[in-house]
Amino acid sequence: MTQIVQPDSLVTLHYRIALENGQPLINTFEGPPATLQLGAGELLPSLERLLVGIEVGLRHAFALDPEDGFGPHRADLVERVRREHMPNEEIEALSIMEFTAPDGSRYSGLVREIDDRSALIDFNHPLAGKKIHFEFEIIGIN
Repeated sequence: MTQIVQPDSLVTLHYRIALENGQPLINTFEGPPATLQLGAGELLPSLERLLVGIEVGLRHAFALDPEDGFGPHRADLVERVRREHMPNEEIEALSIMEFTAPDGSRYSGLVREIDDRSALIDFNHPLAGKKIHFEFEIIGIN
């Protein structure tokens, strides 16, 4: 009997996520496979939807535009933060900083540029606005 991935399946698979230029970001094909619980937020929802309906043993590859991947790069998520509102530590451009929101939740931002008075922080996902390639092979469904 053929097993087919369902929206709530526990799936064992090999997968690769790469930039449009082929630069790999994640690649399990060269090591142990991943086991992911669909619907639990372990994988981007748009990537999970590509897995649903696929049979065990099949390999697929997709090119995803930003809207179907990590979303468009949003200018409203890039903001200038005054140094007095930042930690007293050495901060360099292109480093990731963690911030705490008033409700206690934590989020990260990329320091695009910094000077003595302020820093330009990008709160977009690092892959926002980028076309990605997603390739996978379903090994098993538990």
